[in-house]
Amino acid sequence: MKGLVIRNTGSWYTVLTDEGETVESKVKGNFRLRGIRSTNPVAVGDRVSIVTNQEGTAFINEIEDRRNYIIRKSPNLSKQSHIIAANVDQAVLIVTVCHPVTSTTFIDRFLASAEAYRVPVVLVFNKTDLLDEDDMRLQGMMVDLYEGIGYTCLQVSAETGMGVDALKLLLHDKVSVFSGNSGVGKSTLLNRLIPGLKLRTAKISEAHDTGTHTTTFSEMIRLPEGGWAIDTPGIKGFGTFDMQPQEICGYFREIFHFSKDCRFGNCTHTHEPGCAVLKALEEHYIAASRYSSYVGMLEDKDEAKYREAY
Repeated sequence: MKGLVIRNTGSWYTVLTDEGETVESKVKGNFRLRGIRSTNPVAVGDRVSIVTNQEGTAFINEIEDRRNYIIRKSPNLSKQSHIIAANVDQAVLIVTVCHPVTSTTFIDRFLASAEAYRVPVVLVFNKTDLLDEDDMRLQGMMVDLYEGIGYTCLQVSAETGMGVDALKLLLHDKVSVFSGNSGVGKSTLLNRLIPGLKLRTAKISEAHDTGTHTTTFSEMIRLPEGGWAIDTPGIKGFGTFDMQPQEICGYFREIFHFSKDCRFGNCTHTHEPGCAVLKALEEHYIAASRYSSYVGMLEDKDEAKYREAY
């Protein structure tokens, strides 16, 4: 029997079969993905085969090849990865310029990982209704930055509904994984998009201006206008996984664009003479924040580094 994994609660997986039934399934203890060291060998969005034993328990015994996935370093096991979702049409990264602050480093790391696995990203700037004049100016600058690189950006308010209709158009008939720091309003936004959903939400900590985890497992939810939204737990940091230093330039679109004019083919864009990237940085064609994120990823050999709140 074949189907789609629509929920992962840790030890159990809900599979929507091709016949339209939902089956609670487990993974056999010796089940491992070939070539991927992962804390979750099966991810929401996977196409799988299931078998039932004599006691009536369903087991996932095969995963179909994935066309893509979003992956990050496991926050607990440095040598392993955690697959956020598989077989997606796009990622929707929810960010906020305040309450809480989403760092550009976090955004850039997410974008680079998405580029590596060929997943388009929509940046959704939420809580626009809470912004004062200075915050609005900052948000506008961030939108200009990422739109200039080529990313789609939306400014929305899950609380008031501002910009939500535009987001619905981008979600239509697509499988979209929703991600972001805890507290950015992901669950509130999904509740706005899907009437009657009633995902649990919580106020952010006033003392630390950070969110609390209200979503504890990943789940695919049907969208009223067609398509699926994959709700995922909020994440504090985004450690990139299994990237070689020489590859990272290719995951920063504007840096890669200028790198073609470097004097040396193996240029790291950190110190070499005739580096077109450093020249573009000096002339403000590359944002300092983006270059800083790039250099930070080059230095990711320190296994403890990714545990910090990027």
